[in-house]
Amino acid sequence: MDATLDRTDYAILRLLQKNARISNKEIAAAVELAPSTCHERVKRLHESGVILGAHIEVDPAAVGVGLEALYMIELSKHERGTVDRFLEEVVGIPEVRNVFLVSGRYDLVVHVAVRDTRHLKDLALDNFTSRPSVTRIETSIIFEARVRHDLPLPFSDSDTEAR
Repeated sequence: MDATLDRTDYAILRLLQKNARISNKEIAAAVELAPSTCHERVKRLHESGVILGAHIEVDPAAVGVGLEALYMIELSKHERGTVDRFLEEVVGIPEVRNVFLVSGRYDLVVHVAVRDTRHLKDLALDNFTSRPSVTRIETSIIFEARVRHDLPLPFSDSDTEAR
């Protein structure tokens, strides 16, 4: 990734993190650029890999997801190939929202979204505990969550330095 970001780039990223559907014209006005210049900057941010994509947030209940949980998983082997293969396979399971390779007691934390407790149990048995590389799995149900999608970026709105 060959991207040197300046204060204006960070301002554009901040706006897009809050609302990926904001128009180029609105971004340009907010960062005090001509719309054509702003469009080129956003294009450069995409092409350089700084902006990886744009996503929508869906109400889980509206699509039949009644339960989210975390599987804490311990692997039998910590070889790079085993771990990489496990991560790639698991991220392909439709119910899996996130997979984290972590330090501590467990090796991985897998965030899943399912219909109900039966679905949660079946998912664990069919897709996780049946794998020879899994030696232990512990499940925690998520009762409530608060999610923040934006990253902390330098040059916040409260900075007093001029652009």
